[in-house]
Amino acid sequence: MLKVDQITKKYEKKTALANISLEIPAGVCFGLVGPNGAGKSTLLKIIASVIRNFQGKIRLTNPRMKIGYVPQEIALEETVTAQDNLVFFGKLYGLSGKALTLRIEEVLEEIGLTERAKDKVTTFSGGMKRRLNIGCALLHQPDLIIMDEPTVGIDPQSRRYIFQMIERLKQKGATIIYASHYMEEIERICDEAAFLDHGKVVENGRISMILEKHGKPSIFVSGNDCMPSGLESFGMLQEKAESYLLITRDPLQAMEYIVEYCKRSGSHPERLELAKPRLEDIFFSLTGSQLRE
Repeated sequence: MLKVDQITKKYEKKTALANISLEIPAGVCFGLVGPNGAGKSTLLKIIASVIRNFQGKIRLTNPRMKIGYVPQEIALEETVTAQDNLVFFGKLYGLSGKALTLRIEEVLEEIGLTERAKDKVTTFSGGMKRRLNIGCALLHQPDLIIMDEPTVGIDPQSRRYIFQMIERLKQKGATIIYASHYMEEIERICDEAAFLDHGKVVENGRISMILEKHGKPSIFVSGNDCMPSGLESFGMLQEKAESYLLITRDPLQAMEYIVEYCKRSGSHPERLELAKPRLEDIFFSLTGSQLRE
């Protein structure tokens, strides 16, 4: 559906994107992952034609493809109603008359705001505003939907509603590019993903492939005085307050080492368990960066 070919974008002396190349198939939810400042929003704006001054090419299989763009910032007029916002964006997309009225009814049902259609957006919660923000991008039934951090600052109920919307859109054949720094969201809803760090792609492909390629068993331990010296020799060690995660290719030997230390020192772990490989751990191992920095 979409090919990103050697995209580079600079702001004065700062390089936001450096030779980014990606291929996004039709009908998938493609995750764009990286910490704040990695270049996710810049790349999405280039794909959506919001930014036009860049090097490289964006190639679409169908140049007449309809694109819906959901920006990270709320792009609504909050002093008027949800319906008024949808009318405005619908007209921007060339809809009018009965076709616009019918499509607004469908979108309101899709985003779960039918009963609040005539309420001013100022009365909405953050999650409701996010859902309306998405609804405005769906009015013209786009083939490609670009979502930039659509769940930032919202409640769990609205987040779950957005995930359900994405599943329904995929079932209808839409392609979604979903940018986030919440790796658990990417694992839950995306089929493929690309890791961005400092404006570069450090890994991309099917999520199952990334997990198989880079995933290593790990051991999670929490509790006071439960970390023996020399653990680094078993793999990569990530410390978090009174707990740590050891990513290792030899988890049984490492766990035996930890247990023996705890026996000698008389310490008692609150948790000691084998952990499944996670995308966030893989991102950290490839970049050394935490996603929520």
